[in-house]
Amino acid sequence: MDQSNEELIEKAKQLINVKKLKWGFTSGDCGCALITDKGNIYLGVSIGTPSQVGFCAEHSAIAAMVTNQEFKIDKIVAVDESGIILPPCGRCRELMYQINEDNLDTEVLVKNDKTVKLSELLPYRWDKDL
Repeated sequence: MDQSNEELIEKAKQLINVKKLKWGFTSGDCGCALITDKGNIYLGVSIGTPSQVGFCAEHSAIAAMVTNQEFKIDKIVAVDESGIILPPCGRCRELMYQINEDNLDTEVLVKNDKTVKLSELLPYRWDKDL
């Protein structure tokens, strides 16, 4: 089943359920939906904690995907609590690449009506000449 950008964005939005954590940190203020090359959808939320032990919503969705022995992402989107699409941070970009280098072809939603390939967001890879 082919998911439209709008359907994937809506799935990510539906995950948002902000919970205040200790010291003013939060969880659930960003949701992520991704679809794999097999057509399966995986979802995740962010967990913001001190000392960098939390993670982005993309990490959560990717972990669910890997738990199910899938590694190729066709399309991915993350949305914050105000409904704004957030391009993946550098750590998330690198994780997608390290999970499967074919993910360089992943469509990353950066706006409601705009996608770019992960390769465009990660042009200078650390291992390119290894």
